[in-house]
Amino acid sequence: MAKLVALYKKPADKAAFDSHYFSKHIPIARKIPGLRGYEVSSGPVGTPAGESSFHLVALLSFDSLEAIQQGMASPEGAATAADLANFAQAGVDLLIFDTKEV
Repeated sequence: MAKLVALYKKPADKAAFDSHYFSKHIPIARKIPGLRGYEVSSGPVGTPAGESSFHLVALLSFDSLEAIQQGMASPEGAATAADLANFAQAGVDLLIFDTKEV
């Protein structure tokens, strides 16, 4: 299993971000080939010391790093990436990695 983690920084207008993210971005992203699971944070995103600079965290699951790369290179992946400019003006950090049970 591999993950793509999107760490969305706190936007100036949280309500506008949430409206676009949940009504438009998620339906676009769900069409990425190879996507096996899609989870998002619920409530404030913090650190053990308190607040963080992040508004929302998304965890997308794929079978492998290759599947992430293929999915993101597809027209659906390109549409998902292009949509970031419509709501994530504060910035987003994207991380990809393999996972294993320990």
